[in-house]
Amino acid sequence: MNTHTDVRPGMGADATRRQVFAWGLWDWGSAAFNAVILTFVFSVYLTDAVGDDLPGSISASTWLGWALGIAGFAIAVLAPVSGQKYDATGRRKRSLGVLTFVTVVLMAGMFFVRDDHHYLWLGLVLLGAGSVIFELANVPYNAMLSQVSTEKNIGRVSGFGWSMGYFGGIVLLLLCYTGFIAGDGDTRGFLSITTDDGLNIRLVALLAAVWFAVFALPVLFAVPEKPHQRADDERRVGFVESYRVLWSDLKELWNEDRRTVGFLGASALFRDGLAGVFTFGAVLAVTVYEISAADVLLFGVAANVVSALGALAAGRIDDRVGPKAVIVASLVSMIAVGAVLLVVSGPLMFWIFGLLLCLFVGPAQSSARTFLVRITPVGREGQMFGLYATTGRAVSFLAPTLFGFFAWWFGADRAGIVGLLLVLAAGLASLLAVRAPERSVVR
Repeated sequence: MNTHTDVRPGMGADATRRQVFAWGLWDWGSAAFNAVILTFVFSVYLTDAVGDDLPGSISASTWLGWALGIAGFAIAVLAPVSGQKYDATGRRKRSLGVLTFVTVVLMAGMFFVRDDHHYLWLGLVLLGAGSVIFELANVPYNAMLSQVSTEKNIGRVSGFGWSMGYFGGIVLLLLCYTGFIAGDGDTRGFLSITTDDGLNIRLVALLAAVWFAVFALPVLFAVPEKPHQRADDERRVGFVESYRVLWSDLKELWNEDRRTVGFLGASALFRDGLAGVFTFGAVLAVTVYEISAADVLLFGVAANVVSALGALAAGRIDDRVGPKAVIVASLVSMIAVGAVLLVVSGPLMFWIFGLLLCLFVGPAQSSARTFLVRITPVGREGQMFGLYATTGRAVSFLAPTLFGFFAWWFGADRAGIVGLLLVLAAGLASLLAVRAPERSVVR
């Protein structure tokens, strides 16, 4: 008789350290897209260099926003049925491999985006398509958390994955900055790469693609495919039919456990607030707290360090007190620190309280993932993480919209912080109404 009653049925009771490490390496590698392509380097290159002389009244930044908005809509449409299909066919790992490969190809294609406004459209298409495929790849990857963890260590494993993502971003950003970007003049970095036609940034995109490809491979070899768990006589359904199945499953989920639906809604709100902290942090650093543009990249490195440490520490706390307590404490702390940022000024104050704010981002993100795994019915992790991605995108307009509204209403970028705090507070209030996952009894 199996006496390990602390292990949730269907979870990875026999996962080895090698499998956990291999799973975390995908997060490490994915920082190449999140940190380099989407946040700090390539998107900035598109708006400040490629599209700086774009003719017409619409700016490159506006086009970038629209491109990412279209990508977000595509993710919202595709993610839930994609996750459902991964569960039904038992092809999570194969889907992860294919989607990661396509993401890497799109990243490598960014090498051909020269510093000329005619190439802006190519850059936007590659970035938008890459965002869609990358987010879809996160669905089977997150679902695999249940295969490499147990009820006793799921918090630590999830926190390890998040921290690997942050640390990967730190190392790669430092490599990009010192090797290709630092300095002034026609050549940059210790490699003395020319800036003609944006070659130094284009090589960064190529490096990011190789980085992701290399560190995504271990999970594909170390973690076995999850066996098919659906009924043998279940027929395969098409794309449209998948939505009928999804709607039926959602109604069933609502009737059986409304907590899951409530958490999806609450997490969509506070995750949008968390994303807003990173999205607008660089803008505020320069326009409000007088940090130089070069130092912003260094702040980004530091922010990743403290977020990673926070995720690691909170993973152990998650396993002891549960994910809800970690998320609630993180959100309350972020709201308090954000309120302080509303009244302080200067680079030193931003470094202190900005980094303190980032300390709680990692724990909230990591424990949100473990919360969903703990309450998801066995065999439907892919579908739930598809919905997780969809609900997150459904309200992704809130943080940027409220940030812009308050900045416009008060005539100061600093006031935009109020909008971010309101989104975090709404997510906190919604989460408080959601019952925490039950704690397993260890015998």
